[in-house]
Amino acid sequence: MSAEVMVKGVSRAVAGMAALLLVAMAAGCGTATVVKPSGSASRAAATPRTSVPKPGQTTVVRRGDTLYALARIHNITPGDLAAWNGLSNPNAIYPGQTLRLYPGSATASRPATGSGSGTATRPTAPPPAATPAPANSGIGWRWPADGALVGRFVAGETTKQGIDIAGSSGQAVRAAGPGVVVYSGAGLVGYGELIIIKHNDQWLSAYGHNRKRLVNEGQNVKAGEQIAEMGRTGTSRDMLHFEIRYNGKPVDPLQYLPQK
Repeated sequence: MSAEVMVKGVSRAVAGMAALLLVAMAAGCGTATVVKPSGSASRAAATPRTSVPKPGQTTVVRRGDTLYALARIHNITPGDLAAWNGLSNPNAIYPGQTLRLYPGSATASRPATGSGSGTATRPTAPPPAATPAPANSGIGWRWPADGALVGRFVAGETTKQGIDIAGSSGQAVRAAGPGVVVYSGAGLVGYGELIIIKHNDQWLSAYGHNRKRLVNEGQNVKAGEQIAEMGRTGTSRDMLHFEIRYNGKPVDPLQYLPQK
C-alpha cells in the first residue's frame, strides 16, 4: 500500500470519528437543554386528580393567587375547590377572600360584578343568623310580678341576663313555676336579696332585689305562690330582676312567659 493511500485512509477515519463526536455532543447538548413545556400540559400533570378535603381548614387568597394554584398547593381539584366555595367563575377570587378547603352547605361570599369596568367590588356582608328557637322547658311559666317591663334580656351582657319588672315596695313576688328553693340569701353581688328556684335538672329561675324573702332553702313552692316582697336591695329603684336559666345558661324570659 502506498503512503498516499494510507494517508487518505487515516483522514477518512479521523473525519468519521469527528463526525461521531459531533453527533454525540449534539445529542448531549440537546438532552441538557430540554425543558418541560409551561402550557396547559404541565398544569394538567401537576393538578391532583382527586381531592383530599381538609375539614375545618380554610385559606386566604393573596395577591397573585389563582384558584388553580391554590388547588394544587392544597391537593384539591380546581373543580372541587370552586364547588365547595360556590364559585361559578373560578377566576372571580380576590385578595383577602377566605376559601373553604372542605365541602359544606354554606357558600363563600363572592364579589359583586362591576358595572362595565371589570373590577370586582367588596362582597356584601352575610345576613345575620336567625335566632334559634327556644328549648321546650315543659314548664307552665307565669309572670313573677305585676308591673311595667323596664329592662330586657341581652345575650352576652353580664348585667342584662334577665328582665326587670318595675313595681312598688312590698309588692308580691311569686314563683314563676313549681319547684324547690335552692338558694335564699344575699350572698351574690348585684342581686341583693335573692331567691333561686330549681324546677328540674335543667331549669332554674332567679328573683333578685327583694325587700324580704319569704321562703327558705329546701322548701317546695307552687307556681304563683308568693315567695318574696319586691324591693330595691342592690339597685336604685323598686323592681324585680327575673332570670330563667337552662343548663346554667341565661335565656330570654320573654320567650317563655305568656304574652300580656
